[in-house]
Amino acid sequence: MRAQKPTASESGGTSGAQAKVPEGTRAVLDGPEINRALTRVAHEVLERTKGGHEVTLLGIPSRGVPLAQRLARRIERVEDLSVPTGSLDITMYRDDLRLAPARALGRTEIPDGGLDDRVVVLVDDVLFSGRTVRAALDALGDLGRPRAVQLAVLVDRGHRELPIRADYVGKNLPTSLRETVDVRLSETDDQDAVLLGPSRSRAGSAGSADQEVDS
Repeated sequence: MRAQKPTASESGGTSGAQAKVPEGTRAVLDGPEINRALTRVAHEVLERTKGGHEVTLLGIPSRGVPLAQRLARRIERVEDLSVPTGSLDITMYRDDLRLAPARALGRTEIPDGGLDDRVVVLVDDVLFSGRTVRAALDALGDLGRPRAVQLAVLVDRGHRELPIRADYVGKNLPTSLRETVDVRLSETDDQDAVLLGPSRSRAGSAGSADQEVDS
């Protein structure tokens, strides 16, 4: 059967638009490349989980949530399977709250049926130090007992500080600690792109925690 092209709702709407690249940065993924990466990850999830019938997708706010929703739509197109999808806020489980205590809480939404005995796939935009994932695992422990926990990320930029690795990766992107990976999605940023630019100060990155502090 010939594969169908992603619809606007699957890609996020404006993923085909030319990325707006700030001065000093360069685009390493554009909208169509993000779409292809997510389609590949969706197929890998289905293959590894033998059809995805026990899978629950949990996006880590903020950009992990729309990424999880896009993966769910792709899985539904391939397998005609509705995958439970939710969000997992890890704010209160972070290990750097004392460094930047003023943080807005995200939303935790667990699909009907809960997490017990499910294969939970955590979804995030960038994997960096691994500390976000560690916090997510702690949060999961308070919400249920999954049969297995897996990790899907759009970008793995390296520089791990904890023994954590992703099961599914859209793009492995070797980076310097002097660089920042900025993921933009149409749901949150009105465009789809992954940008590589100069690093922001860790002290001033509370609003960009996905990149510099906790990923």
